[in-house]
Amino acid sequence: MEMAKSGVVPRKIRVYADGIYDLFHQGHARQLMQAKSAFPNTYLIVGVNSDTMTHENKGKTVMTDDERYEAVSHCRYVDEVVRDCPWVIDNDFLQKHKIDFVAHDDLPYTIGGHDDVYKEIKAKGMFLVTERTEGVSTSDLVSRIVKDYDLYVRRNLARGYSAKEMNISFLNEKKFLFQNKMDALRDKGKMLVENIEGKRNELIQKWEEKSRDFISSFLDLFGRDGRLNNLWRESSGRLRRALSPPASPSRECSNSPPNKMFRFESSFDLYGTSRSQYYMDETVEPNE
Repeated sequence: MEMAKSGVVPRKIRVYADGIYDLFHQGHARQLMQAKSAFPNTYLIVGVNSDTMTHENKGKTVMTDDERYEAVSHCRYVDEVVRDCPWVIDNDFLQKHKIDFVAHDDLPYTIGGHDDVYKEIKAKGMFLVTERTEGVSTSDLVSRIVKDYDLYVRRNLARGYSAKEMNISFLNEKKFLFQNKMDALRDKGKMLVENIEGKRNELIQKWEEKSRDFISSFLDLFGRDGRLNNLWRESSGRLRRALSPPASPSRECSNSPPNKMFRFESSFDLYGTSRSQYYMDETVEPNE
């Protein structure tokens, strides 16, 4: 172990790690990273148990063994994958793969009816301790799915999975589909309310902008100095002048030319507009 850690060994140190690696997650990857970085020059071999051996010793897996082999092979720290590896490592297996050290966490692994499957490896001084990642494991992931079972079933039904594919009854299928429709209606109603609220705020903002222009235009037309009042003052002035013509010249002036008598008529049309006319009747001599 000291020679391997010092880096004086003229070849790569062959480290072996094994497991089921179901639902391959960051806890698995971190364990393999520790095994890979344990020595300056490491060749990491990873053994993956088959479905038959796993179901016999631990229980049913979510992924098949072929899927688990493939998942582990894509981990950046892995140099080689051993398929259908043994549950308990023996000397023949160690010699066949020229293994220097076996990496695993230090807790006794008693699953499968054994006191500790790594007991002999520890006795040989070939055991390399790695640390578990707290809070994440395959069992934790399965527990999350079981806890929210209804939600995941409804999600898969919405994505097109059949009741037969998910092993649920006809009644449960209809129940979950009904819940999906109710959720969709609730979400649609929520979006509608949000859209109405957004449009209401937009309309209020536009009305505030338009109201300023409306008030300005109203004051310009009907205000004290507005165009309508100015027009009325001008029109009334013309009407008064039309109804009150200037006075005739004085008759006392003997040298003035003959006076002309005028007749004034005024009328209004249907629209209230004044129409005035003057008519000349005759010529009157002075002092007559």
